[in-house]
Amino acid sequence: MTSRFRRGVSWLGCAAVLALVAGCAREPGNGSGGTADGGVVHVVCGGTEEWCAATTAQFSETTGVRADFVRLSSGEALARIKAGKGNAEFDVWYGGPADGYAAGAAEGMLEAYASPNADAIPAKYKDASGLWTGVYVGALGFCSNPKLLREAGIEVPDSWADLLDSKLAKDVGIAHPSTSGTAYTALWTQVLLVGGDQNKALEYMRRLHPNVLQYTKSGAAPAQMTARGEVAVGVIFSHDCVAAKEAGFPDLVVSFPSEGTGYETGGVALVSGAKNPESGRKFVDWALTVEAQEIGPTVKSYQFPTNPGAKVSEKVVDLSTIRLVEYDAVAAGAAKTALNRRFDAEVAQAPKS
Repeated sequence: MTSRFRRGVSWLGCAAVLALVAGCAREPGNGSGGTADGGVVHVVCGGTEEWCAATTAQFSETTGVRADFVRLSSGEALARIKAGKGNAEFDVWYGGPADGYAAGAAEGMLEAYASPNADAIPAKYKDASGLWTGVYVGALGFCSNPKLLREAGIEVPDSWADLLDSKLAKDVGIAHPSTSGTAYTALWTQVLLVGGDQNKALEYMRRLHPNVLQYTKSGAAPAQMTARGEVAVGVIFSHDCVAAKEAGFPDLVVSFPSEGTGYETGGVALVSGAKNPESGRKFVDWALTVEAQEIGPTVKSYQFPTNPGAKVSEKVVDLSTIRLVEYDAVAAGAAKTALNRRFDAEVAQAPKS
């Protein structure tokens, strides 16, 4: 079996050390079209590799159900699930911004499931019909390398306008919205800041373009670019910058745009036509528990948990201290395909590799 699948399992030889998770082969579930269950759950995961591994491993230890995962950015996950319609590759989609889930739901890629554990999740963090439920919240911000900013003669950015400074030419890192939910959050935030005018939002992105060194596939990648000194500023979810600081780059600075910023509600959902629907529902149930949502900080994933009973790490940004836009995941999801196509045509093509 292919080695690109990772399994978070508690069985002998697989869960003893998370680093060995990648060595566990995927075993396909029995049945098709959601009519049977093989006692295994196949997860497409939009969080960090470490978070995906830790959570799937703990799920297996807690429930005894085997789990594996493939880590993909939001746009890639959406494309893979769409490609598998009629012969589902995955049972569950886990992590990544909810606008991607909303876009997938609109195309019939997700199956509604009203988990009993969803009752604990505030209404603003879940789809009313049970197509997806939020498991964490993360705020979009800037991750800056102060040394490079000093060399350029500019301050730490605290507005979207600051990123347009010509002194930041080829010195900004951001992902591409067609592949990354992080970058699409940034794009949709611009739409909201100009009252819903997509033309004005794309004009901002065109003005930003000369300052962008490259558009990455992964939304978290600009944090590493900033840490390595490849760019002075990365546009990312703030928790990814905090993780980079802890990984050996303590001088990095997190800031937020004063005009307002978007945020992600990281979701979990059952994939339509899942081959292992029973195991998939068990995974969704578990992902909404306090146990599941307190794992993040143990692997440097500092998002705000959606379960009110979960402990919040002191390293998680206090959402009440920053200005957030009214981010409607359903509206953002409905516009996603067409707006990304316009970005491809009018600003920059998506990265090929």
